Amino acid sequence: MAGVSTSTVSHVINKDRFVSDAVRRKVEEAVAVLNYVPSALARSLKLNQTRTIGMLLTASNNPFYSEVVRGVERTCFERGYSLILCNTEGDAQRMDRNLETLLQKRVDGVLLLCTETQPPSPDIIRRYSSVPIVMMDWSPLDIGCDVIQDNSLLGGEIATQYLIDKGYRRIACISGPLDKTPSLQRLKGYRNAMQRNGLAVPDNYVITGNYEFSGGFGTMNDLLALPQPPQAVFIGNDAMAVGAYHALYQAGLSIPEDMAIVGYDDIELARFMTPPLTTIHQPKDELGELAVDVLIHRLGEPGLQYQCLQLTPELVERGSA
Repeated sequence: MAGVSTSTVSHVINKDRFVSDAVRRKVEEAVAVLNYVPSALARSLKLNQTRTIGMLLTASNNPFYSEVVRGVERTCFERGYSLILCNTEGDAQRMDRNLETLLQKRVDGVLLLCTETQPPSPDIIRRYSSVPIVMMDWSPLDIGCDVIQDNSLLGGEIATQYLIDKGYRRIACISGPLDKTPSLQRLKGYRNAMQRNGLAVPDNYVITGNYEFSGGFGTMNDLLALPQPPQAVFIGNDAMAVGAYHALYQAGLSIPEDMAIVGYDDIELARFMTPPLTTIHQPKDELGELAVDVLIHRLGEPGLQYQCLQLTPELVERGSA
């Protein structure tokens, strides 16, 4: 309709080469009449990239995940990428199926933020070995990928040492599921700090939750039922701390007068609790931004050696301890 070549139309639409005003007007008029929209699929096939990143995560009522996703999406937008999210719901088969769907749709790379203990299917990874993967807050797995983690061992030590420095001696720990590396590391940090200060850890002072609100509620009730309840508790994430707050409220106990609490993650809700929750800040926005940037860097230089990066946790002192 414009009477020009396909390449000229491309230059006008992409604005990547000089075209005379007269020719440009012809092409733009034809675009308007035909209601033409460039095909992203055709462009991706020609360029062998879709400018799209896939992300697999285990969605739950734990706000940590949504706050990390917010950082990922913001960074994708700023870097000129689109984001496709898939929820695994904690199911390994669903994780594999969603992963293969993302790879079949030719995403440029994949971010994994999952709680499943089983790694992705090696067969799927092998079939799409050219697509880079970055694992976020997960233990390093032997599938050839970059890993970005919080230093959970240091975070557990900082939280527990803070309670010790405040004068508490009977300190319990509500950990996350012990088949998760971050849970194990935070628990190890707690034990290290207790041992370093010569403080005993009775067996019933270490109790396992599920990283959800309900887990904190149930485990705190278990601690309160002990013959000698603790004076303070390090809780493996803020979602469980919310549930623990509710258990203490129902028991008619005050925080920190009757029980001191330190959480982990520093979710946005933490500063609005009563009293505001002292917690370990996990840099969620930085985690999302770094994951996207590492993935994009890997796309540009696929031959680089894989790396495991750690973000440094920090104590946020508020009113619960």
